[in-house]
Amino acid sequence: MNYAQFRRRLPVTGKNICEEIYRRHRGEIRIKKAATAVHNLEKIFQAALKISNRRGFQAMSMRDLSRETGLSTGALYAYFSSKEELLKMMQEQRRGIVARVLDQAVAGAAGPAEKLAAAIRAHLYLSEALQPWFYFSFMEAKNLPPSQKKAAVAGSRSTEKLLADIIADGVRTGVFTTPEPLLTASLIKAMLQDWYLKRGKYRARRLTVDRYAEFTITMVMAFLIPGIGASPARGKTLDDRQG
Repeated sequence: MNYAQFRRRLPVTGKNICEEIYRRHRGEIRIKKAATAVHNLEKIFQAALKISNRRGFQAMSMRDLSRETGLSTGALYAYFSSKEELLKMMQEQRRGIVARVLDQAVAGAAGPAEKLAAAIRAHLYLSEALQPWFYFSFMEAKNLPPSQKKAAVAGSRSTEKLLADIIADGVRTGVFTTPEPLLTASLIKAMLQDWYLKRGKYRARRLTVDRYAEFTITMVMAFLIPGIGASPARGKTLDDRQG
């Protein structure tokens, strides 16, 4: 599966995200007309991401958000009770999407090598589709209150654990060879984060997400399955293995 196919199968858009947020927080959001609420949530989140990318979320005031969205501060409070609540809402939504998409990707794959490749590809493709959200979530995690920070750390570790469990299963079944499944998973996670945190570097090199995904998968498999000898440019690792 390439990125274009991923987007067709999983049309993740700002509107989709806001529709889901509205359903989850319908009891707290004081706007009862769904179309209006979703439209304004899109404006609010886009504005928050834009301002945060420029100045940081903590430096953003409600007046800034009001000016950027064209909504009054009173109208903004119909959607969240405080700036901290907005941050929590955005962080929780991004974590939920990641967990759901990775679980679906892994469930549809056969053995450990296929599951690991599917998880890597799905994470990279999702972070490409939602790059501003991923960047925001990573950069603003340090500003979360203790209770939310704990949830953010747990979310990050759940992705790492998913990768580690797949690798450990591969070791048990003789597919992979590594004495450190968790450490290997940590290094893979760092490679996944590099894609959405350092977009300028990869854009300057004209590197597509498809090429980065295939190279990452090939490099990981070459480490876990010594002697596999596939070409990163062609992404033949799993095909060659299955022969």
